[in-house]
This record gives sequence, structure tokens and C-alpha cells, in this order.
Amino acid sequence: MFDFDKLTNHFITSGYYYQGSEIYGGISNTWDYGPLGVEIKKNIRDMWWKRFVQQSPTNVGVDAAILMNPKVWEATGHVSTFNDPLIDCKSCKMRYRADELIDAIDKDAHAERLSNEELMNYIHEHHVKCPNCGKEEWTDIRQFNMMFKTHLGVVENATSAVYLRPETAQGMFVNFKNVLRTTRKKLPLGICNVGKAFRNEITPGQLTFRTREFDQMEMEFFCKPGDDLKWFSYWKDKCLTFISELGIKKDHLRYRDHDPKELAFYSAATTDIEYLFPWGWGEIWGIADRTDYDLKRHMEYSGESLEYLDPDTNEKYVPYCIEPSVGLDRLVLMTLCDSYDEEVLEDGETRIVMHLDPCVAPYKVAVLPLSKKLEDKAKEINTILSGYMSCIYDDTGSIGKRYRREDAIGTPYCVTIDFDTLNDNSVTVRDRDTMKQIRLPVDQLAEYLRVKVFF
Repeated sequence: MFDFDKLTNHFITSGYYYQGSEIYGGISNTWDYGPLGVEIKKNIRDMWWKRFVQQSPTNVGVDAAILMNPKVWEATGHVSTFNDPLIDCKSCKMRYRADELIDAIDKDAHAERLSNEELMNYIHEHHVKCPNCGKEEWTDIRQFNMMFKTHLGVVENATSAVYLRPETAQGMFVNFKNVLRTTRKKLPLGICNVGKAFRNEITPGQLTFRTREFDQMEMEFFCKPGDDLKWFSYWKDKCLTFISELGIKKDHLRYRDHDPKELAFYSAATTDIEYLFPWGWGEIWGIADRTDYDLKRHMEYSGESLEYLDPDTNEKYVPYCIEPSVGLDRLVLMTLCDSYDEEVLEDGETRIVMHLDPCVAPYKVAVLPLSKKLEDKAKEINTILSGYMSCIYDDTGSIGKRYRREDAIGTPYCVTIDFDTLNDNSVTVRDRDTMKQIRLPVDQLAEYLRVKVFF
């Protein structure tokens, strides 16, 4: 496992990430995706959509609005309970989440379920020290709501207040009736959404692992009560299979089933898929059996019936819901971390290579003319290939240096145009992982690469 600071530096200098607002000194823990980052993010998003919507006989997609009626968040409890327990060190003034201070010492304490009084008692009884200065001088704990508030209209007052959504899920719950009506589908039914969510995190960090603005890919899968645990197991397996399709090493993945003390009061089962990052295990994907809690809450607050009438049995009930929720930014970060490698070659040179699966690699192929005199032919080939896949054109430096540049950003194939190409209309295709080369006619090139780089 490589040092995370080294990986971060490589991802930033390569163009996967940029510091947000960098020329103005940045802004705390905001990151922009560069030319490479935006491509791999799109590839993973498209792959998720294909697997969970396009290829699923039960699922459909929506794109719900970020701003919702504030009553949505009252119904879900976000307004009253979506809080972080904050505590400050009196000595060095550093601010922490009290539950994370405890979890760093004892993960079995399940600190996220403790009340403020219980958190404070634990900190005093176990003499929890400030990680920054080592002192044991703490303020009282106070609650901090993590939702970003803004206002609609031209006048800022209490009646104009709305929130940036802290999750995409509620856009699917409130549209449950609309989707049933317009698609004429029966249960089981999955509704999928990809989009931005916002949380005013107090302790963001580890590049894009925890940020205040992030992309979620969520599904709310509605089924008949009693069938929920069967579907919970089904989607749990499907989610792990999807991660494996990204090329992630199996020994870097694990399930972590929540024990009864951790479960939300409405949850029948919850499992996290975790990845072994350089700093330790981190949650990637949460799969939860939320029973009928969300639909019933929205029925209570809206006055609308969200019951389902089975057209085959005339049975009426409030569906149960399985929710697989994954952060797209975490999937990208996991994929980048897992692919990075340093190989010592026979000549003693160290080759940095990112073994990205071709289906997620930002550029599928690099087009490399050996000489400026071959520019016309090279650009002709680049134009042909770019009609099928993302390409990068590079004519700067020796061919060896160009190969190394492409290895370091994860481009799976390089196509080299030499002077023989002008005579035989063939090119050299180099494989990133094996470094082996083959000669191929130009008229076979697009199909050869297309088969290898798409999922």
C-alpha cells in the first residue's frame, strides 16, 4: 500500500484533481476534477447507470431537483436530528466531532448512537486527549446541523428558507406515485438517481473521501413486505459485483454488517461495503433495508397516500424499501488508489503505472506519431478513433517518455504511427500492462480497441 500523500500528489499533478479556487488560496476541502478526473468520473457513473438502470428489468431513473419543499426535511427528521456533536479543545482551540474522537480509540463503542451526555461521560472517564496538543481540556458538546440553508426569492426570512439536499434519496420517495403512474410498472420497482448532495461536514478530509459537496448514486428499491430481506441480500451481492467490475482487488474489499446496536430504529438490516484505503478501511457503499419508514413519514406529513395496490391480488400495502447508496467521488478515489503501482523494470528504471480497467480509464488510447512529418496521418487516425472512444494525442518528447506518461495516467493502449505506416497503412499497438506490441492494419484498429476498452 502506497503512502496516501504520494498518491494525492500524483493524482493532482496528473490532472485528476485540482484544488478548488486554487489561485485565490483555495477553499477548505473543495476539489475540482481535472481533464482526467472528469473522464473517469463520467465512465464510472455511466457504468453504474448501465448496470442498475439500463440492464435492469425492474429499475428506472429520475433526476430530482436539489431544492425541495422544506417540509420534506421535516418529515425525514433532518431538520431536527441531522446533527454533528461538536467539541472544542480549550487549549489549542481545535474542533472535533465527539463521536469520532471516541471511535478513534474504541470502534466497538458505537459512538454515533450515544447521547451528548454519554459522549461527554466517555471522554472524561477514558481521559480522551486532544489529538493535536495532547491536553484533556474540553468544552461542552453542542449539536451542529449539517444541512446548508439558503433562501428562495428576493427577501430573506423564515418563510423563504430552503435547504440544499443532504441526500438524493428523498427525491425518489416523493416521486414514488409519479413513477408508478407514468411507467405503469408493478412492484418490485427500483428508482435510481445520480446527483449532487451537500453536507456541512465539520471534519472533511482524505482528498475526496469526505467533502461538503459530493455526487451520490442511489437506488430506492420498493418491494412487498416480507420479501425485503431476500432483495436486501440480492442487492448486497450486486453492489459488490459492480465494484469488482471496476477492477478492484478482492482482498481490498469487505462487507461490514451492522450489529443490532448500530442499526437505525427503522432498519431491518444494514451492510457497508468497505475498501482498504492507505489510511485504513473506509465505507464505500451502504446497503440498507429501510422497511416502510420513509414512505410512511411522507404520508404522515403530506397527507397523501403512498400505498401500493397490487393489480394481481388487489392487496394494498405500504412497500418496504431497500436502499443501496454509494458516493461516486469515493468510487473514483478508490479506483485510483487501487490502480496505482510502481514497477522496477529490467534496466533498473521505476515505472509508475496506473492499472485502470480499460472501461473506466480516462483515455482509452494515445495516438503517438514518431515524427512531426507524420502529423497528417496521425491526426487522420486520431479522428477515426475519437469517433468511438476518448483519445489523447501526444507528439512531444521521445517515444519512450511518451509511453511512460501514458502509463502514469492509466491509458491502456498506445498507437504509434511510424514511417512504415505510410507504406503499409499499419500501426504499432502497445499494451500498458504487459508493454507488448503488435502490428495492426489501420482499418482493423477501431474494432480491435473497441472490443477491449468498453464494458
